Amino acid sequence: QVQLVESGGGLVQPGGSLRLSCAASGTIFSLDIMGWYREAPGKQRELVASQTTGGSTDYADSVKGRFIISRDNAKNTVDLQMNVVKAEDTAGYYCAVVRPRVGVYWGQGTQVTVSS
Repeated sequence: QVQLVESGGGLVQPGGSLRLSCAASGTIFSLDIMGWYREAPGKQRELVASQTTGGSTDYADSVKGRFIISRDNAKNTVDLQMNVVKAEDTAGYYCAVVRPRVGVYWGQGTQVTVSS
């Protein structure tokens, strides 16, 4: 089992920055992918960014060049640095561990609201 705890959400002005952090407890395997998803009201949950143990990253087109994911394999943490945020980034953000052939472990989520 994997437990995930997120922190760092809140209210931020358009153009500002915010950093989300996620700490995983339990065993994280080398093939596990750690990442962040978001879910806005009325929309499906979508991938924001993910990173493999080896460092390969994947970003949603809408956040490329603005968000940076960073994973610490030794500490089992994954952070999301959000820069130049926009109103459309408003959503619940969920940390996830994707375990091949097993499934997805989710955190409880943290709300990010972009508003002036």
